[in-house]
Amino acid sequence: MQEKKVPLRIDGKDYECDAGITILDACVKAGIHIPTLCYLEGLSQEAACSICLVEVKGAKTLLRSCVTPVGKGMEIFTNTPRVRNARRLNLELLLAGHPKDCLVCDRNESCELRKLAFDMGIRDIRFPKTQESELPSDNTSVSLSRDPNKCILCGRCVSVCSAVQSVKAIDFSGRGKASKVTTFFDQGLANSVCVNCGQCLLVCPTGAITERSSIARVWEALADPRKFVVVEVAPAVRAAMGEEFGMPAGTLVTAKIAQALRKLGFDKVFDTQFSADLTIMEEGHELIQRIKNNGKLPLITSCSPGWIKFAEHFYPEILGNISSCKSPQQMFGAVAKTYYARKYNIDPRNMVVVSVMPCTAKKFEALRPEMMSAFDYWKDELGLAEPEAFYDVDYVLTTREAARLIKEGGIDFLNLEGEDFDEPLGISTGAAVIFGSTGGVMEAALRTAYEVLTGRQLEKLDFMNLRGLDGIKTAEVDIDGLKLKVAVANSLGKARPLLEEVKRGSSPYVFIEIMTCPGGCIGGAGQPIPTDEETRTKRMEAIYREDKNKTLRKSHENPAVQALYKEFLGAPLSEKSHHLLHTSYKKKETVF
Repeated sequence: MQEKKVPLRIDGKDYECDAGITILDACVKAGIHIPTLCYLEGLSQEAACSICLVEVKGAKTLLRSCVTPVGKGMEIFTNTPRVRNARRLNLELLLAGHPKDCLVCDRNESCELRKLAFDMGIRDIRFPKTQESELPSDNTSVSLSRDPNKCILCGRCVSVCSAVQSVKAIDFSGRGKASKVTTFFDQGLANSVCVNCGQCLLVCPTGAITERSSIARVWEALADPRKFVVVEVAPAVRAAMGEEFGMPAGTLVTAKIAQALRKLGFDKVFDTQFSADLTIMEEGHELIQRIKNNGKLPLITSCSPGWIKFAEHFYPEILGNISSCKSPQQMFGAVAKTYYARKYNIDPRNMVVVSVMPCTAKKFEALRPEMMSAFDYWKDELGLAEPEAFYDVDYVLTTREAARLIKEGGIDFLNLEGEDFDEPLGISTGAAVIFGSTGGVMEAALRTAYEVLTGRQLEKLDFMNLRGLDGIKTAEVDIDGLKLKVAVANSLGKARPLLEEVKRGSSPYVFIEIMTCPGGCIGGAGQPIPTDEETRTKRMEAIYREDKNKTLRKSHENPAVQALYKEFLGAPLSEKSHHLLHTSYKKKETVF
């Protein structure tokens, strides 16, 4: 029988730990810090960097603590001169091949390599530059940029792309000095199965993977007196933006964001939560219509652009199950450049729509050819020429980019008192807030679907079993005897079992929510770094806290959305709604 606990000695003190765990885990549990670089808990244990070395009595060489299991009676030393010198040597070798542009690197403030070098006291590198020539960057993607010169071959990005997202768009190629992380046949991210989720960016310890910045173009638009520049802010941003200014994770800064963006010169500061409520109106009625008319089920949500591209690549057979509703970002752009522009006599050709998103895939989504509904609406009346670039959303900023914009603008974010979003496209309900969390779209849709189907008020608005960070969450909702089974997938890897059921025609569910990123939008790749499980949990708690504090908590109660239907759209799923708020998708082929 295998022992459950083993005694061992670490730095002169006796401990007891679980059998089978690594030395690194044992040290963490004992409150002893061991520096790591390539290691990522529960995901990546490549042991490539050799920074986590420890000395074990009786062992001829130093051991890498992240992959070495503990043994009974093992005596471990984590801070001897031999250990410190070896760690410094290995780190210096990494730095010898790394660019020295830290001052202008996007990851300057969150680079683990830079911080580790400082913490380990490295002030000089004894080795000459090991990189013989500059490697070309991969800028094929509109969402992400890869600089192989800053890659330390830790393997984190490869692990998250494969193990968490099951996409496998990147991997190692070559051997020895020729080793690198790249795409299939080195064709670039845009020509691969990459879904632009950017989870690789979140786990990269350096600046080897970054978002494609739109900051300069937004400044240019703000400085142009001919342009009417509006901005929309996604739900998850308000629970994370404060982290970029040193505030604790989960601090709600909704009103501060609105005031900061207004101070930067945006003509109107709106809330994507308005169009999240609009999305629920359309998607909720689409679900009801499919149930009543024996339409294709299960209906699968369409708010996450990374998931949409994933389906186009890997599950084209089930594209008909995906809701035809555009995402809240894209619905907002279409409504702003049609309804709002007409209502307030603004020339849509001069309107610039900027969105602040927790997501890098939103940059790709904004430039999809399907996302030019406003162009189709105005082309005859204004004599627009085909194929004039007239996207519904012009520029997408991540949460991090928006924070940089605020810092560049000299705004004292921490001391802002806060202001409300502008009306009418800044009015929203609690149902829209929870879009930012995994399970939130499902919960928001059920709040509306129940009341539309029954004509009665829902007694309990909180669907607790749909909340949390579990990979797959399920529930059964009873609507006047009609029992609806629903499911929520938290990340693309967790979605695969549900999608295989749909593909086989054996899915027991009527409605499925899929969010690309772990935790949903609160864990998006555009959010502050680090984004780990603890941070995701705190942001999620903030999202549900804001929902609780809202006067209105159901999308169909949003007065601005009601006015939009009355004045412009007519009704959910109307012909005008279909032209502006809905779309379709098709199988994607890679270039190679």
